[in-house]
Amino acid sequence: MTRQRKIIVYIATSADGYIARRDGSVDWLNRPRTVGDYGMGAFYKTVDTILWGSKTYGVGLEMTAGDLSAYVPKIKNYVFTRHPPRTAPPGFEFVNEPINQFAERLRATLGKNIWMMGGGKIIASFLDAGEIDEFIIHVIPTFIGEGIPLIAPKHRNVPLKLLSVRDYPDGVIRVHYAVARTVEKQKRAAKKGKR
Repeated sequence: MTRQRKIIVYIATSADGYIARRDGSVDWLNRPRTVGDYGMGAFYKTVDTILWGSKTYGVGLEMTAGDLSAYVPKIKNYVFTRHPPRTAPPGFEFVNEPINQFAERLRATLGKNIWMMGGGKIIASFLDAGEIDEFIIHVIPTFIGEGIPLIAPKHRNVPLKLLSVRDYPDGVIRVHYAVARTVEKQKRAAKKGKR
């Protein structure tokens, strides 16, 4: 049986839990780079697919002067939107289908893990559908007061299993969690596969 591809949220938040200011700005992330860039290079080698919410995709286009494909070379990108444009840039596909159906189809294909880029609404939608496996969160030692939360607000109770914690000399902390209910789901699928 082949290993199932994981969907992993790899993201930075402010110390008060926001991924961006209300206008989408991430100016508070501009800080001196550390050796190893918080492990981004190593993580990038483990994925071959990125999932984007439409607003995050729009911010990415603004930040790269409309050329996101140069920023994420040789990687497949899916953008979730209710109103897909007629054409997509190279390496990008626009998606408007149920999350479980999409995730099942994507996980069934051969490949590396899948990076959930964000934002908060698409992360929440995948989490509520039981389709997020892990969170790798870099907590930046900065309060921004208000903004876009890591996960869109809704009453939920999702247990997490701590996998690791790492601190960096500049005060950044990387916390790595598995989504507990997803771990149980994978164990049940593995048992079925052995029968």
